Amino acid sequence: MTAVDTRPVLAGRPGDLAGQFVHWLETGERPAGMLASNVFLDLSLPHWRLQAEGDDAAFRVREEQHPFVGTVRVERLDLTAHGFLIQFEERWLDDDQHWYCRELIHAVVADGSISELIVYCTGDWDEAVQARHRAQVRLLRP
Repeated sequence: MTAVDTRPVLAGRPGDLAGQFVHWLETGERPAGMLASNVFLDLSLPHWRLQAEGDDAAFRVREEQHPFVGTVRVERLDLTAHGFLIQFEERWLDDDQHWYCRELIHAVVADGSISELIVYCTGDWDEAVQARHRAQVRLLRP
């Protein structure tokens, strides 16, 4: 799937929050007011599931489980009646390895902040997994 130009969709509060969310992933800088103080996070990984409640706890899940900054390529951003869905890939460098993951996030927005984050992540792929995938799978939409 090719990246879409999300600039037109980023108008209004849910779009602004999506932009802040991507900026946070790329920089590690916590945007003030992006998460509600009582936000609920439900993160599903390939072999694990984590939950947190409260903005500091939700930020810490990311910062402790995935403390790496890098680049985010948004593949799709859809505003919904209650927030937004964002699909993206992330790439970063750690220990001289280039890493990759894909995520799909359903963000519920209430009173101008994200009140729920439901996250599905492929897990982190190191260079060996990425190479094996390229050798064994032909993607129809890269």
